[in-house]
Amino acid sequence: MQLTHYNTNFNKHTFPITIVCDNITNAPNIGSLFRTADAFGVERIVFCGQDITLGRKMTKTSRATEKVVPHELKSDIINTIESLKTEGYFIASLEITSNSKQLHTFQFPTQQPIALIVGDENFGVSDTVLKLSDALIHIDMFGQNSSMNVVQATTIALYEMTKQHIQNVNQ
Repeated sequence: MQLTHYNTNFNKHTFPITIVCDNITNAPNIGSLFRTADAFGVERIVFCGQDITLGRKMTKTSRATEKVVPHELKSDIINTIESLKTEGYFIASLEITSNSKQLHTFQFPTQQPIALIVGDENFGVSDTVLKLSDALIHIDMFGQNSSMNVVQATTIALYEMTKQHIQNVNQ
C-alpha cells in the first residue's frame, strides 16, 4: 500500500539551513522551492531581488507549503549575506566554477547554521555573491549539459546537507 502524508511516521525536524535565492523570479520554481524547503525541514527561504511574485502561479506548485515555510523578500542580496555572516552563518553557494568543490565530498559544518545560496534561472549565482561565499559547491554531472534546474539542484544539495546533519547527530 502506498502511504500518504496522513499515514507516514516521518519525524518533523527543522535544520539550521536557510535557502537564499539570488534573483529567482520564475513562479513555478519559487513554488517548488517552498515544497523542497518543507520536505527537507529548512528553517526559512529568503528571496532576494526584484519582481519576485508570490501569487497564484506560485501557489499551484507550492501546494500550500508557503503557509508553513517561513520566508522573506529582500531587495539586496549583498546586505542579506552580510547580515547572515554577522549572525554566524556559513555561506555556501551552489554553482559550478573553476574552484567549486564536489557536493558529495564536501563536509558542511554541523555546528553553525548554513545559508545555501542558489541562483537565477538564467545566470546562476552572481560573481559578487560568489566572492562573499565561504564555499562554492557543485553537483557532478555526467551528461552534455553543464547545468540543471535550480529546484532540482537545490533538492540534491539539501539532501546531502541534511544527511550530513543527521549522521553527525547519530554519531
